[in-house]
Amino acid sequence: MVPSASFMCLAQTSFFAQQFDKDSAGFMLMVLCTLVALPSGLLLSARRNHPELTFWIACAMVVVFPFDSLIALMALTSLLARRADRTLTIRAVAAATIATLVSQIRDALQPADASLWHTVFAKPHTGGDSGRPPVMMVEEPTVVVTAAIASLVFVAGATLIGLHIRSRARLRTANALADAAKSKAATLASDLNNQQLADAIAAEAHDTLAHSLSLMALNAAALKAEAERLGDSPEARSLAAKAEDIRRQSAGALDEAHAIIDMLRDPVQAWEQLAPSDDTSLTRESLDALIADVRGSGTTLNTWIDIRQLSGLDEAIGKVAYRAIQEGLTNARRHAPGAPASLEASAAPQTGVHIHLSNPMPEHGGREPGAQATHGAGLPGLAARVDAVGGRCWYGVDDRRLFHVDVWLPWRG
Repeated sequence: MVPSASFMCLAQTSFFAQQFDKDSAGFMLMVLCTLVALPSGLLLSARRNHPELTFWIACAMVVVFPFDSLIALMALTSLLARRADRTLTIRAVAAATIATLVSQIRDALQPADASLWHTVFAKPHTGGDSGRPPVMMVEEPTVVVTAAIASLVFVAGATLIGLHIRSRARLRTANALADAAKSKAATLASDLNNQQLADAIAAEAHDTLAHSLSLMALNAAALKAEAERLGDSPEARSLAAKAEDIRRQSAGALDEAHAIIDMLRDPVQAWEQLAPSDDTSLTRESLDALIADVRGSGTTLNTWIDIRQLSGLDEAIGKVAYRAIQEGLTNARRHAPGAPASLEASAAPQTGVHIHLSNPMPEHGGREPGAQATHGAGLPGLAARVDAVGGRCWYGVDDRRLFHVDVWLPWRG
């Protein structure tokens, strides 16, 4: 577009200059017009960001200088393609029509040797470089009328092209919006299906897990009452204390089950509840409470704890660390009940967080030494959570039939 517009402006300027002598003021003016025509096409490079300004400048140049109207028609097409205002469209078409008529009729009214339109209607081998004066095949009024009709055709073509480009752009936009709407509808449908599944899981968990935990708590309370009737012997007091621990732990598990069920039913609040808190982060208080619960259940737990500057530990890392200790101890109690367990935990900004848990494997159901153990989904899930924050997790059985869980976490996620 840029070279075509510049070329046509130069071509018409050169024809227009033929009527002036080289030493005349008119010829010097044509030299100035030529200097303007050379870069004139570069004006169209601004049509994307400033289509209106580009169009009005192009029309002014066509009217003021002896330029061809192609640059104004190109600017009109760009303007109509980018602006949908009806009033602006009418004004732009009217202005382009006037500028095109001025340009083409001005050329048609020039002498035969200084006019592009006269060259079109000249007899072959006359005018131009032939050395013979141009001989016209039609009368002068015909040239002018033809130029006027052609001007209207040119404007109509530029207008239709601009409106066509605009309609295609609108169609692409409509298709994009339709695709976005379909994608959003599919996402909403998927979310609805997922929520329905979560509601079904929540209902099933409430009917089974919560019911079982409630019965466990009631049975523990009944066991405590029966133990208290046995008298005040040490055995009776120990049995009553154990029953109370079971009842308390069952009640706590029931509360946690209800909290998880509520999270399934309300995903918005679930994200808030899943955020790190003092009860689920690696703090001295939460770690002491977790160790006390394990020892209170009758498990022998040997610990070596060296944690420093926990206030600067990343909250997400702290939660993963707490869950790693919790899952490791739960895994030991579930798969090696009655066996002693060991916990080593260290945390410092320089070395990160290191957690190591170990317990002997039971004689029955054990794997071969060195084999990788898979205990349900707990440890694989822990490994995935550790990997998500940039840590490392290993677990398995060594040659001494000791099961190990080893976790390293960075200080910052």
